[in-house]
Amino acid sequence: MNSAPFAAGKSDVLICFAVKEEAAPFLKTAISRRVRVLITGMGETNASRVVLKYFQTDQPKMVLSCGFAGALNPRLAVGAVLISSDEDFPFRSQLISSGAQPATFFCAKQVATLAREKSALRAQSGRDAVEMESETIRRLCRERGISSATLRVISDAADEDLPLDFNRIMTDDYKLNFAKLMGNVVLQPWKIPALIGLQKKTRMAAENLSRSLETLPI
Repeated sequence: MNSAPFAAGKSDVLICFAVKEEAAPFLKTAISRRVRVLITGMGETNASRVVLKYFQTDQPKMVLSCGFAGALNPRLAVGAVLISSDEDFPFRSQLISSGAQPATFFCAKQVATLAREKSALRAQSGRDAVEMESETIRRLCRERGISSATLRVISDAADEDLPLDFNRIMTDDYKLNFAKLMGNVVLQPWKIPALIGLQKKTRMAAENLSRSLETLPI
């Protein structure tokens, strides 16, 4: 996972993703669109740092915080696209018409890896899904009078445990430590099929998210 910013095109629309895996399908078409795409890195600190740096030189009219989210609402299936937006966000109706479901998000400090953690977050917050960056990004937008929205796709269901505790294989700045990842795989080879399954689901989820973005006139 790479937290270095990536930009494509020029526009009044900024689209933020935490990691390139979330953005990959959309980046194939972004070059032909009048948008800016920013890879912020995972978590509040990275998102705040990268977006603030961007705002020092450019201030878009609209911002979308996009990427994966874990389901807290048990009715949400993997691949479901969810939206939460400012009332005046210009593309809200269009995104809902294209299949995005209005939803609420909980902004967590770390990855929710177990079904029981997601159940506890649901009971505590009443929210539909959990992710790590949108609250910070949208607060920065509100402070500057920029219309914003959260557009996320479910990557893991509410009743699903992730194959690994990804919090344990992250660096202090929320980057994936590949040495720790490989160490975990070597010690727990029986988890390889589940990891491959997760990769397939996240790829499908990223493609669904891209299709929603591609409906926008940008």
